[in-house]
Amino acid sequence: LIRSTPLSNQTNNEASTTSCSFWLKPAAKISKNDVFMSTRHTAFYNFHVEKKIHRTVEHTLRTYRMVQNGDAVLIGVSGGPDSVALVHILLAFAPAYSLRIALAHLNHCLRQNESDRDEAFVTELAKQLALPIHVEREDVHRYQKRHRYLSLEEAAREVRYRFYHAIAARFGYDKIALGHHADDNAELILMGLLRGSGPAGLSGIPPVRDDKIIRPLIHMRRSQIMNYVAVKGLDYIEDSSNRDLQFLRNKIRHRLIPELKAEYNPKLIAALNRLAAILDAEHEMLEKLIQPIFEKALIFEKQGSLGLSLEELNQQPLAVKRRLVRKAILKVKGNLRSIAFVHIEAILRLAQKGARAQILDLADRIRIRRDGAILSLSKERQRLRQSVRSSFLSTMPAYAYELAEPGVIGIKEAALQISFSEIPKDKVSDWRPTDPRIVFMDMDKIRFPLIIRNFCPGDRFSPLGIRGSQKLKKFFIDHKIGRSERASCPIVLSRNKIIWVAGYRLDNSVRITTRTRRILKAELSLA
Repeated sequence: LIRSTPLSNQTNNEASTTSCSFWLKPAAKISKNDVFMSTRHTAFYNFHVEKKIHRTVEHTLRTYRMVQNGDAVLIGVSGGPDSVALVHILLAFAPAYSLRIALAHLNHCLRQNESDRDEAFVTELAKQLALPIHVEREDVHRYQKRHRYLSLEEAAREVRYRFYHAIAARFGYDKIALGHHADDNAELILMGLLRGSGPAGLSGIPPVRDDKIIRPLIHMRRSQIMNYVAVKGLDYIEDSSNRDLQFLRNKIRHRLIPELKAEYNPKLIAALNRLAAILDAEHEMLEKLIQPIFEKALIFEKQGSLGLSLEELNQQPLAVKRRLVRKAILKVKGNLRSIAFVHIEAILRLAQKGARAQILDLADRIRIRRDGAILSLSKERQRLRQSVRSSFLSTMPAYAYELAEPGVIGIKEAALQISFSEIPKDKVSDWRPTDPRIVFMDMDKIRFPLIIRNFCPGDRFSPLGIRGSQKLKKFFIDHKIGRSERASCPIVLSRNKIIWVAGYRLDNSVRITTRTRRILKAELSLA
């Protein structure tokens, strides 16, 4: 539990404006008037901080029409400073908008005693403020095991949002308020940039989503929020996982952003948020321009499936084709999770004349089929694994997954999974050289995200132990690997370069040497 300290005791630049000259005087010369003036200055500064934050939030509420008079608002509260500040700020606006406010907390069961402590803290906060509260528990680890294509962070987010929406629907809440702020937005933009996202991925966190989720603090800085909880003397909980550098977001927050601010742009957060605002507006405009083109290409649409004219699709510029395919997947799938750039490119290859493949299967039972002059997309009721295996000999179904950080990735189409983990250097001695399903790589020669896909014509790599590069097709033929095994074999790429033909051979570029400092273990197994 962290108790916010008075602002006059802080040492950051923003708080330093409250200091007064008497602090530099010898103790014997400090008068009662000095103390009185210091107290008045501190109180004035605290009032100024609170007033400025309320003005910013009020402007955000009005600009995006986040709330209407009489709305019932469910606030997602983790117990951290952001969500605690959000509760108190919205309570300040409740009379003006006649808001009815309640709290929601999901115990993710990830951090044992800490998770229970967080739940108890939020429950006590609701009790002190006399607010209704909804608390539930869900084992995120178990949920992730059932959805292997999700990282732990993605699984936690999916479970949390499902909880919020379920509570809102059951109890009639009009809005779900979350405490994301400008620094969170900047971190997400950098994550998208490192992963090679397009305009949609670089647009950041939307202030309002689906007219349901609102983020009143989205234009606030983290430092402003910390000042607010300090001047209000609010208690909050510090999540120890926020300091765990195995998570990409934490690496960006604690390492990358400070270095970029110190060495390149001290106003980095504002610059990234400005970039997101520009891209968001342009993305919205482009989507409106794409809509009539999409309607012209659309041949049929029904529940769970649609068809596009290949002629209309193929005559468009590349950027338009990509947007048309993304829009089609969004309509059929309901979201674009687990859909990466490689999937869009694979679909466009499928749409070209002379394409060898006729069927492409993606995550969440999404099937794309080239059928004469139509490109059809459908969400199948049955799992696709069986039909994929039966079609290996006649077609080459494609799959592609993206892994943002070490973890486990499930490959449904091949009934396989690959686990990636960083291990101590001395553990390499446990490796059985005869088992091609387990490999060790120099982690400093690898950059995440990794792409895991199946064989594509023209693939080349440098097999470990062989000089020079070799076509992957020749490698398969030389090692008597049949067509069905080639089609299902996971190919692991880093920075668009093959680093492992899973189950068969590592690439020379990531081999371990005497200079290796960090080791990445990869293990292929049945799902």
